[in-house]
Amino acid sequence: MYAIVDIAGQQFKVEKDQKLFVHRLEGDEGKKISFDRVLLIDTGSKIEVGNPVVKGASVEAKIVEHMKADKVLVFKKKRRKGYQKLNGHRQYMTQILIEGISEKTATKPSAAAEKPASSAAAEKKPAAATKSAAKTTAAKTTAAKTKAAKTTAAKTTASKPSAAKSTAAKKPAAKKPVAKAAPKKESGKDKK
Repeated sequence: MYAIVDIAGQQFKVEKDQKLFVHRLEGDEGKKISFDRVLLIDTGSKIEVGNPVVKGASVEAKIVEHMKADKVLVFKKKRRKGYQKLNGHRQYMTQILIEGISEKTATKPSAAAEKPASSAAAEKKPAAATKSAAKTTAAKTTAAKTKAAKTTAAKTTASKPSAAKSTAAKKPAAKKPVAKAAPKKESGKDKK
């Protein structure tokens, strides 16, 4: 049995009695913690995938120790410029031991609980009908507004046709000067 769980923003595949290193967690050494963001559980016979998490599932763990990871060296250099820089970094980590994976499947609702749910669904149908009626009236009003806008635009263009023609008549096309051809030079052989 294994699970995929989100711990401190990272996803880990965990099994029972597994030790792993995660980013620093709050809590003292020896303290038990629980992770509720389980994304997937595989029990061997079935696989349950969450949407986005599996409801009721959790992973129990114990904090073994707080520590620092190995040093990572960051070296920067720009060639031929005399620039080089060396930085070191050690990430704070927590070692945890997975003690167990528990899945709690949601129980099926009883028949008494289903009756109110069906009456609630019946109540939603008239609400959906009123929503669709509201949408159709909204569509009609927007169609009327666009039709009115088109007619006003047609009236304004019909009332000022001479203005559009006069602006076109005022701006004559710009003429470019024509380059003159250079006279041909006669070669010395042709002068004879």
